[in-house]
Amino acid sequence: MSGHSKWHNIQGRKNAQDSKRGKIFQKLSRELFMAAKAGGADPDSNAALRLIVDKARAANMPKDNIKRALDKAEGGSEEHYDEVTYEGYAPGGVAVLVEALTDNKNRTASSVRVAFTRNGGSLGSSGSVAYMFDRKGYLVLDRTKNTQDEDEVLLDIMDLGADDLQTSDDAFEIYTDAKEFAGVRDGLIEKGYQIANSELTMIPQNTTPVPEDKQEQFEHMIDQLEDDDDVSEVYTAAEDDDDE
Repeated sequence: MSGHSKWHNIQGRKNAQDSKRGKIFQKLSRELFMAAKAGGADPDSNAALRLIVDKARAANMPKDNIKRALDKAEGGSEEHYDEVTYEGYAPGGVAVLVEALTDNKNRTASSVRVAFTRNGGSLGSSGSVAYMFDRKGYLVLDRTKNTQDEDEVLLDIMDLGADDLQTSDDAFEIYTDAKEFAGVRDGLIEKGYQIANSELTMIPQNTTPVPEDKQEQFEHMIDQLEDDDDVSEVYTAAEDDDDE
């Protein structure tokens, strides 16, 4: 566990992406469609879909948009997207993982390669950086909406099978093994907690500081990747400002 806080970064990137809301909804629609095609359109019986529905709601995606994506899957649409992961290094040697859902692998590979190479990064082969990240469940409890103190939260999450708790003035950040994620999330809800964010994510085992003279290049590269229609998630091992 790297020990750094994700919540500050999530809030910052969410604010930065408000102007790209339509594009975010388009990406979420793809994820909803594929999850529903794979395991059925009922979130109660499809854990993967339920997670994406929660993600869509957290992004304030309209209910009608969610319903359209699920109806499309139920209607037997032949539309198909492949899940592809790209690995490489950003400026300053920061490891980067890119997850995409695409109907044209050649187009996506070309766009991702351009984002890396034109911004001082380098695209690597499969497995070149994935081993530096761990798949984890991640949940956030906003302290303004949960009255429990740190000791109570710690006891509750350990009882539910979580791995780690990080506390700040604003939030409790909870990390779980990927297999325990759904159980911890559901258990917290049953105990009356209000969850501000919940997701399966990739956590870097160690972080790398971005050199000051590479910061602008780094941010431009990440923005370009996240702006790509086919890219679902971008994970980096960049050191947060709070870590320094």
